[in-house]
Amino acid sequence: MFNDPPLTKRHLAWLFVIAGAGLALLALSADLLKAGRFEGFGPLQWQGLGAGVLLVLFGLSLFPLGQRPA
Repeated sequence: MFNDPPLTKRHLAWLFVIAGAGLALLALSADLLKAGRFEGFGPLQWQGLGAGVLLVLFGLSLFPLGQRPA
């Protein structure tokens, strides 16, 4: 009925890289927004930054898999 192309591993990789970079930027910008009660980096910022970096690394590992369906 529908002939939509499938989501490929490369598309999925881009989604993970963009989501991870956004999460990392959000964690880094919390100080600029004066969010939280910690001076400097708080524990949730470290967790957000770590999760963002892990998402980016996972996304980068999907790039070599190419155009196969996800």
